[in-house]
Amino acid sequence: MIITILTLFPNIFTSPLQESIIKKAADKGLVDFNIVNIRDFAEDIHKICDDAPYGGGPGMVMKIEPIHKAMQHVETQKGRPKHILLTPQGRVFDEATAVRLSRLSHINLICGRYEGIDERILQFVDEEISIGDYVLSGGEMPALVLIDAIVRHIPGALGNEQSTLDESHTEKLLEYPQYTRPPVFMDMEVPPVLLSGNHEEIRKWRRKEAIKKTFFKRPDLMDAFEPNDEDRKLLRQIMEDIPE
Repeated sequence: MIITILTLFPNIFTSPLQESIIKKAADKGLVDFNIVNIRDFAEDIHKICDDAPYGGGPGMVMKIEPIHKAMQHVETQKGRPKHILLTPQGRVFDEATAVRLSRLSHINLICGRYEGIDERILQFVDEEISIGDYVLSGGEMPALVLIDAIVRHIPGALGNEQSTLDESHTEKLLEYPQYTRPPVFMDMEVPPVLLSGNHEEIRKWRRKEAIKKTFFKRPDLMDAFEPNDEDRKLLRQIMEDIPE
């Protein structure tokens, strides 16, 4: 998979792409990062990529010409990717989108800055994505969020492929509680069932705890959760355990 990044600040990506699972996936040849500096496609001697907004107002707006030229360069060098604009106006990123994008051969993440990009860029992008309703300095941090979430779903990127199946949000449930050594810390004990060696009881406990955690911490996710017969039984137990 090729992940291209169009940015005014390529150095932001230097360290994050050289760490942990992302680096391992790149070292295995599973993902190839193509970082493109938008300034390289500005025509003036000062490599200016922004200008004052028409109609007045605060701040500066990224010019369309250098971004469009960068997109054309990517298509010429690497083939036509799925062009994705990182913007607060986009659809909120989620696990299903991460899975979908991980199955593509080439995506291009376009990072905006300042007050945004000239609106005409929308004629050339395929999708708009946001990572949430808050203000950031630019699209670089959202791009890193997408990269981390997407790379995890590339086959072979994780040492244990089961990991992606058990994680929070994979099926609209938060992940069950995790514990490791020591078994007792400051009088706080690991749940005995996890030390029992009974795999079926451990599975049931984890499922119940995942449902309970989601029910109390993220009730909004329960609307999309589709329980099976066992889950409905566990839900009844959870409700019965709630103090009156």
